[in-house]
Amino acid sequence: MNAPPREPFDLGPMPAAAVMRTVDQRVVRAPARAIFALAREVERWPALLSHYRAVRFIERTADGGGVVTMAAVRPFGPYDWPTSWTSEMQVHDAAGGAPWIRFRHVRGVTRRMEVLWAFREDEGGAATTVTILHLWNGPDWPLIGAWAARRVIGPAFVHGIASLTLAGLAGAAERGGHA
Repeated sequence: MNAPPREPFDLGPMPAAAVMRTVDQRVVRAPARAIFALAREVERWPALLSHYRAVRFIERTADGGGVVTMAAVRPFGPYDWPTSWTSEMQVHDAAGGAPWIRFRHVRGVTRRMEVLWAFREDEGGAATTVTILHLWNGPDWPLIGAWAARRVIGPAFVHGIASLTLAGLAGAAERGGHA
C-alpha cells in the first residue's frame, strides 16, 4: 500500500545574490499551461530529451514535486560528460497566477544550488516566456570553489544542460507534445 504524498516543500524565495548566476530564457509558441505541464513532469524528460539519461522520484509531495534524482549528459562534441544530482522540487500551480517550479540541489557537486523555472504568458496566451534561473555559491572546494562555479560549472555545465532542456521542452510544447 502506497503512503499518501507528504506536504510540499517550501523552498522560499530565491536568494538575493550568489557567486554564480545563469539565466536561460526562451519564448515558447505555446500556452503557459502546455510548457508548464512538460516542465513539471520531470519523469518524462528522458523520453523527450536525448541528453537526459534518467529521472526518478525518491519521495513525492502533494504538489507534484518531491525529492528527485536526475542524470543527464553534457555533450562536448563527440563526448558526453555524465552529470547527476538530487533536488528538492516545489511546484506552484495557483489558479489565475503565473506557475513556477523551484528546485534546491541537495546532493551532487551542485549541492545548495537554487533553481527557478518561471512561466509568463504573452500575446494573449499564444506564447510563453520561460526563464530558468540558477543561483549558486559553488562547491566546497577551498580556494577554487567560487572560481569553478563562475568560470566552468555555470557556463559549461549548468547553462549547457539548461539551454538544451529548455529548447527540447519548448520544441515538444510547440509540436503539441503536452497532451
